[in-house]
Formats: sequence, structure tokens, C-alpha cells
Amino acid sequence: MKIGKREFDVQHHCYIMGILNVTPDSFSDGGKYDRMDKALSHVEEMLKEGADIIDIGGESTRPGYKKITDEEEMDRVLPVIEAVRREFDPVISIDTYKSPVARAAIKAGADLVNDVWGLQWDGTMAKVIADNHVACCLMHNRRNMDYSDKRGRWNFNRAYFRDISNIIATAEEAGIEKDKIILDPGVGFGKNTEMNLAVMKELGCIKACGYPYMLAASRKSVIGAVLDKPVDQRLFGTVATTVYAVMQGASFVRVHDIRENREAIIMTEAIRDASIDVERPE
Repeated sequence: MKIGKREFDVQHHCYIMGILNVTPDSFSDGGKYDRMDKALSHVEEMLKEGADIIDIGGESTRPGYKKITDEEEMDRVLPVIEAVRREFDPVISIDTYKSPVARAAIKAGADLVNDVWGLQWDGTMAKVIADNHVACCLMHNRRNMDYSDKRGRWNFNRAYFRDISNIIATAEEAGIEKDKIILDPGVGFGKNTEMNLAVMKELGCIKACGYPYMLAASRKSVIGAVLDKPVDQRLFGTVATTVYAVMQGASFVRVHDIRENREAIIMTEAIRDASIDVERPE
């Protein structure tokens, strides 16, 4: 899979998307990197620690987030994208669900559109991605948690994978190239704790959809709920999700803590791929 100028071996390796929130109110690091000098310093640190993609977001999507205008979002992200492209030239992702922001970000240097609404919010997003021949990460999301069918029967798995199929169909119908699509199971979006755990348990089924996928569970509330830890104490829980994702064939993880997750990926892949001829006793 090619993203920007870089080839990714998505069949055999899991890559890291590092998070850069240039927002005042993101759930984990809001306000830490909303100044240019701090943003660039953090990008440099993430790249040194092994980030493969830098994901730049200008609007928080945490529960209860404050929606901002397209213009305000562009004012936040475009100068950062241009500076990151100029100073470091990595693979850059724009974290947005708004087509005007995506279009401007691509022009500024973004290689990938990370859409937390999986083309379901903005009716022209798919066309922007297709016309510009960029990669995209399409997340499963819902405006509510009603996973019942037309007869009112509740079936989370069936409804969830029907949603995933609809996302894929929307992308393909718009002309987005198959080798430009990444799926995101949507941990933390339109789901409660039990649903989030179920989604992560069935990551193998996401892979069976035929596209590479990215797990984005870093520091999220499901980890806090399971471990009873605040957001700044969820590193070990995040690493556990990364290890499980690698074993389930994930091609990407989106994380805040690069070094720790990179080491976990390297070790997990070494165990998974180990091969030696051993004469077993009969």
C-alpha cells in the first residue's frame, strides 16, 4: 500500500500513526501542542521514536466536544501541515470529517484523510478523496447506539458489520481506489464499554473484510473502564491493545505513546514470525 511517497507492507507489518492534536480540548492532550513550536517539537520527538505517520487534528472528537467551523479548523491545521511538510516531510494524515478541510489539507501536503465518520457525515468527502487519489482511513461510527434491526431486534454484530459494508460500498461507488482504503473499527465512537471490547475481540473479522485496518484505542475510555485508571495512566492498557491488534493482523495502530508501542510491536512480531526447525518427540 502506498501512502504519499512511502510504501507500507500492510500484509506483514503493523505501523504507527502518531497523534498530534492542535486543539485546546482533546480528551488526552488538549492544549499541549496548539502552539507551532510545541507542535513541531512533538512531531520531531514522535518521528525519532518511530512514528510512521503523523495524524494532525484540529477539532476534538471526544464525548461532548465543541464543534467548530471549517474555517477555524483550517486555521488550526493548515499552518501545521505546511510546517511539518517543510521541516520533516513525513507521511501526513489529516484527522477530519469535513470535505472542505480535507481538500485544503491535501493541498497543504496531507497524504491521507482520517475520517472518524467513515464518509457518512459529509456527502462530498468521498469525492474529495477519490479525485485527489489520496489514501483514507474510514472509521465505523454512529450517531446513536441503537443496533437493532428493522423489526426492533437487537443484534450488535450484524448491525455493526452492515455499517462496515455500507462504508466500503460508499467508498467504492465514489471511485476511491481499493488500495487506498484503511478501515478503523471505531473503538470509542457510538459504543459502550461492552461493545468496544466486543469490537476489539473480533478484529480478525475486520481484517476479513479485505482491507488493512487500524486500531485506534490509545488511552480511550474503554481502557479506563476496565483498569479503573484516569486518562494519563492508561499506557499499559494501550500497549495491551496494540499487542492484541498485531496478533490479529492489524496494519496500523494510532497511539499517543510512540516508543512504548513500537517496542511492543517489534517484540510481538518477532514472536509471531519466529520459525525454527524443531524435532518434536513422538
